[in-house]
Amino acid sequence: MSLDSQVLERRISKDLPYVEANLNYLLPMAEKPVNYTYEPPLGIPRYNGTYQAYKLPIYNARSISKNISLDREGFAFLPHHSSVRNFYDEDEIRNVYYPEAEQLLKEVTGATKVVIFDHTLRNWQRFKQGENEIKEPVKRVHNDFTAKSGYTRARRELAAREIDDIDTLLQQRFAIINVWRAIAAPVQESPLAVCDAQTIAPTDVVASDLVYRDRVGEVYAITYNPEHQWFYFPEMQSDEALFIKCFDSAEDGRARFAAHTGFDDPTSPPDAPPRESIELRTFVFYPE
Repeated sequence: MSLDSQVLERRISKDLPYVEANLNYLLPMAEKPVNYTYEPPLGIPRYNGTYQAYKLPIYNARSISKNISLDREGFAFLPHHSSVRNFYDEDEIRNVYYPEAEQLLKEVTGATKVVIFDHTLRNWQRFKQGENEIKEPVKRVHNDFTAKSGYTRARRELAAREIDDIDTLLQQRFAIINVWRAIAAPVQESPLAVCDAQTIAPTDVVASDLVYRDRVGEVYAITYNPEHQWFYFPEMQSDEALFIKCFDSAEDGRARFAAHTGFDDPTSPPDAPPRESIELRTFVFYPE
């Protein structure tokens, strides 16, 4: 068996248990997709793209987690205990969780420098009740940054922190890695699925404007490709961490973008509590 065949067989192992669920992909379109993060002016749609659901297998990756890497599949999974007692306490997140995650990322990636620049809490119930800064799970296949916005966001965030010699930093290899964690009961409702970056073709990613009140970012929407291979870690606990690579400046064959999405798990109990999770967005700078 050739090396390529071995890799393919490992990726599409029929021995892994799986669920079948609908994943929402962008349908190809002529204009650039635009998505507003707030209610836009009257007459302007919240987003102009059309998404279509495809029922796909999503493989349980727990048994192969030690064989998955950020540089190959674009994601990784590790047990990790956090000392945070209340993830809804902003001060505790920044004073306890940020330093924990910074140290963890250095250990996982070998990075010499880590800058955590953003975090998002997700809880559909609290979002529905209108709590500030709480978001709902995203159930569209996407990647948080593009080949362009990885650099522009890095420059913006580093400048805001008055970090010295930004040009030099951005000339060395760096990545944007999300650290995703359950923060309450084990995740049953709206778990997160991650696509093996090796199965994503360059033509599958579509640069899309993400419009904020004060700026316009750029993310990748994803169009359907039957080669995509999806994985998840069922019933994630609060002492487990999932790492998702959303950008890598290296263009040497390593994974650069790992698409991901929340999904409706058909095995989830009908009375399952809403998913409660936090994701950190981080810049990871590698040794020169």
